[in-house]
Amino acid sequence: QVQLVESGGGLVQAGGSLRLSCAASGRTFSSYDMGWFRQPPGKEREFVAAITRIGGNTYYADSVKGRFTISRDNAKNTVYLQMNSLKPEDTAVFYCAARTSNSGSIYRGYDYWGQGTQVTVSS
Repeated sequence: QVQLVESGGGLVQAGGSLRLSCAASGRTFSSYDMGWFRQPPGKEREFVAAITRIGGNTYYADSVKGRFTISRDNAKNTVYLQMNSLKPEDTAVFYCAARTSNSGSIYRGYDYWGQGTQVTVSS
């Protein structure tokens, strides 16, 4: 079992930046793939970014490539999402998630989820 707590959301103007953090409980953080997802108002939750447990390989949705950066600090049990050049369409609740399986697609199959943090981008 792992608990995830997101922080860092807020209100920002278009073109601005935010850094989300996700702190994980437990001593096995380094054994999880970690991901960020988001749910815009009235829409389904969607994949944003992921980072692998080994090697720290990163994956991004096309809509955020070149603007968002995912990273992890295994010593601090924390994963980050640096978001630059934010757009109004980035407005969403952002969720951190952990994936225990090391097979299958990194875009799905996440076992643990945080409670979410609101990001609002004004135009």
